[in-house]
Amino acid sequence: MQAFFTLLFTAISFALVQAAPSACPPGVNGATLSLIKEFEGFVPKPAPDPIGLPTVGYGHLCKTKGCSEVKFPLTEATATTLLVNDLKQFESCLNRAIGSNVRLNDNQFGALASWTFNEGCGNMQSSTLIKRLNAGQNPNTVAAEELPKWKIAGGHPLPGLIRRRAAEVKLFQTASSTIVHPC
Repeated sequence: MQAFFTLLFTAISFALVQAAPSACPPGVNGATLSLIKEFEGFVPKPAPDPIGLPTVGYGHLCKTKGCSEVKFPLTEATATTLLVNDLKQFESCLNRAIGSNVRLNDNQFGALASWTFNEGCGNMQSSTLIKRLNAGQNPNTVAAEELPKWKIAGGHPLPGLIRRRAAEVKLFQTASSTIVHPC
């Protein structure tokens, strides 16, 4: 009997050591990827975005001249992988900015990740939206009131940003039982 428990303990210990640690934050859900892809659009070769920054794929901001960090010709599948990789830094800064007292489901976190990907970590971190969330205000109210304010690019309201913010609010307010923050 002792040999059985020793073997069982060893197996459980091995399983715990072998289990991959869950990512924190876990990465955005499919609904978020679809939203971002819809609004960024697929750009197969470097082109200026609405404010003149060179982008490719689904909103990848080129880091080098001619976007040489990307292998061309660019496929939609490769662009999706590039997007997922690019999103990691925005998910991470968003996760750090939101207090541990704020509970967000995967749709809420995803909507904020989309907004952060579009506006940048610095703008997100200094935003009234994050301040209000961290102050304990109702997340659905905060998102509905604050996200639509982020419609300006190049000094002018853009119809695409107005539509994107409305889609982010809708995603934010879509119920889900999958809690991803705090993780």
